[in-house]
Amino acid sequence: MDDRPRVLGVPIDPVDLDGLLDRVAVLVDGGRAATVCYVNAHVLDVSTRDPGLVHFLRTADLCYCDGRGVVLGARLLGHHLPGRLTGADWIHDLAARSIDEGWRLAWVGGEPGVTADAARQLEARHSGLDIVHTDHGFRLAPDLAVLNSARPDIVLVGMGTPLQERWVRWYRAGIEAPVVWCVGATADFVSGRLRRGPDWLSRDHEWMARLVVEPRRLWRRYLVGNPRFLLRVLDQRLQDGSR
Repeated sequence: MDDRPRVLGVPIDPVDLDGLLDRVAVLVDGGRAATVCYVNAHVLDVSTRDPGLVHFLRTADLCYCDGRGVVLGARLLGHHLPGRLTGADWIHDLAARSIDEGWRLAWVGGEPGVTADAARQLEARHSGLDIVHTDHGFRLAPDLAVLNSARPDIVLVGMGTPLQERWVRWYRAGIEAPVVWCVGATADFVSGRLRRGPDWLSRDHEWMARLVVEPRRLWRRYLVGNPRFLLRVLDQRLQDGSR
């Protein structure tokens, strides 16, 4: 029986940072095609209008929390999650673990050049890190032969929701790496293309820090989407209580 906390119908693995990387290690060692993804308030809000995204999140091998809104939502439903795990926070831990384990990484992102810049930043900070392939995903079709020839253990895919999840659904069967991992805007932050906002704000209120940095692009996501997400959680709580 699946006893993971469920928020808006999506099961969430209650892992901390060490648990996240340990689970990824098991998936890499397992050798079969595995998918890792995250949920935050935005992802779950979008999923209520996208059945394909809901199916993707429910069937992922590992789906973890990437937002305090989801921590709060789980708490309102009587569940406990250890906390949020954002890509900008764990990417350096993944780099260090990859060196120790001998993992080869590939990174597919959005705009041309962003993931390549992020890869250079990571490799400069983590001597011995092996990022074997970078590409951008905004193309009609990726060259999976080139990606597979690099023989990565983990393919990071960061294009934002729901595009990155659709991309993985379309192309996962043709990717030979053991793990494909949706990572959102991580490359934008690592490359320096985006700022996270003040540390004191991003530490506990990532959504507010991002809104400060990109108000014109993100105001609807956070000022409309976040309250809508919480209202849906409260509706779920009422429905669960009436059963």
